[in-house]
Amino acid sequence: MNLLGASYAWIAIIAVVIILVFLIIVMFISYYNKFVKARNNVEESFSAMDVYLVKRSSLIPNIVNTVKGYAKHEKETLTAVIEARNLANNSTTREERMKNEAALTSALKSLLMVVEQYPNLQANENFMDLQNQLKEIELDIANARKFYNARVKAYNTSIQTFPAVIFAKIFKQTKFDFFIVDDENERKNIKVEF
Repeated sequence: MNLLGASYAWIAIIAVVIILVFLIIVMFISYYNKFVKARNNVEESFSAMDVYLVKRSSLIPNIVNTVKGYAKHEKETLTAVIEARNLANNSTTREERMKNEAALTSALKSLLMVVEQYPNLQANENFMDLQNQLKEIELDIANARKFYNARVKAYNTSIQTFPAVIFAKIFKQTKFDFFIVDDENERKNIKVEF
């Protein structure tokens, strides 16, 4: 009977080991799939935002050419906008693209400040149409940026929480950077005068 009891003990130990190995395999598969899904969501949301960034980039030459006709001595501002656009278009990495798009956003704000000095330009129908298109695109970009950043937050949280952090290290998952507009003008208090 003692021999029979020992064989049941070995069978129980083997069964527990098999169950544990099975559970570990299921966890690996589950976390791997979770990371793939989250990473794909981030990449998809960046691609959606990129559509609006390209749309804005295509609109800029029309705006610059319209402004050129009215503000000939504002060459420095116009050149800065074109250079920022070219840098953004020639970006090779996601991080570089985000940095260059932030610089382009800042350059466009400078251009729009220059436009305020030219009432005739503001009355130009073509320019007004281009400016409205730009406003719409900027709104779309802002919404896409929010969506992208929400996906980045979800992904980064998923690879940094326990026990997922263990599997994230095994699968070499790294954090994504948020798309932040690093423009000092956006962070300054607005001075309102009456």
